[in-house]
Amino acid sequence: MFIATLTGIFEFKDLPEEYGSFAHYKAGLEKREIKDNDEIAVLNIQGTESYHILFLDSYKNIKEIQEELTAADAKVNHTTLKILEGHL
Repeated sequence: MFIATLTGIFEFKDLPEEYGSFAHYKAGLEKREIKDNDEIAVLNIQGTESYHILFLDSYKNIKEIQEELTAADAKVNHTTLKILEGHL
């Protein structure tokens, strides 16, 4: 199992370019249109060159995020978990 660590939380309009393709891919999976003010958490999947994108308005609680990451064979580290809880 991989560990997911928070890289940052951004509004889409402020999202660094290197994460844009990951955000567009996740938006496609969720069949959503990205808005400039969408709050996005970027998680680094340690041991890979991949990032996991979370559109924070898609989740009601931290358990939903944990379930999504478990399905992707990842686990959120404790610090990241606490920060994400504060943004939900």
